[in-house]
Amino acid sequence: MVSLTDSPLRLGCTQWSDPLWQSALYTSNSEGDQRLAQYCQVFAAVEGNTTFYSLPSAERVARWAELMPADFRFCAKLPREVSHGGRLDADSPVLKAFFNRMAPLGQRLGPVWLQLPQRFAPASLAELTAFLDALPDEFAYAVEVRHLDFFRKDRNEQQLNRQLHQRGVERIIFDTRALFASADTSPATLEAKVRKPRLPVHALALTAQPAVRFVGGMDNDANLAALQPWLDKCTQWLGEGLRPLLFMHTPDNRLAPQLARLFYRQLQLRLPQLPSMPLWPGEIEAAQQPQQAGLF
Repeated sequence: MVSLTDSPLRLGCTQWSDPLWQSALYTSNSEGDQRLAQYCQVFAAVEGNTTFYSLPSAERVARWAELMPADFRFCAKLPREVSHGGRLDADSPVLKAFFNRMAPLGQRLGPVWLQLPQRFAPASLAELTAFLDALPDEFAYAVEVRHLDFFRKDRNEQQLNRQLHQRGVERIIFDTRALFASADTSPATLEAKVRKPRLPVHALALTAQPAVRFVGGMDNDANLAALQPWLDKCTQWLGEGLRPLLFMHTPDNRLAPQLARLFYRQLQLRLPQLPSMPLWPGEIEAAQQPQQAGLF
């Protein structure tokens, strides 16, 4: 079966368990494991946000490993006790528990993401590099910073980029411009504007796997227009032999799979050698349903 794991672009969403995707991405009566299996039929990667809040059970991780193809990528976030609990500590029992728990995923794990809080400033760069140097070397890593002093194109930002590049660690690009440009006043959009950071966007690749998190609004036409620069950048990266990761968010994520498909189809127009996105299980199911006969 052809899937997007055969594409040099690893495209995905923020999760796989959303019931709002039933009868579209997923079949109508799908549940947990079925949704993951169907997600993996279409997409090549997923953001592992769940691990930021709590570790899944060993049984659950083992089941994920059974359901995820070998070339799938689960980009798990390090637990918030590690990233937000004070100083970064490579000897933290929580960190060790994370790697032990996620070990059954093998090559499916990663890049492992370190999401740093807004208070983590350039003065703590040495703390970050020492932490990265102590991490297990069998995984790829990516770091997301949110302090504005890492975005001024000055010595602080150059130092961060240099230190990450030297260690083969990617810097995650978080693009929320389309969200904050949206005039939508729905509760989901207003909540997203409160929760998501509003940061400058510097499109750079420090490794062979540049990573982009795109957060749009509730209008996918407007979102696709805002994605035009990423079509340009992904075309460039793929032409350079890179394997970018791109994750789509919308305020309640109901529209995220559709946005990912719209983006990929536009990218295919530029790069027709890319494999086609597989048909969605929910849409296949709907097409196979017998059509209701007319009353007359």
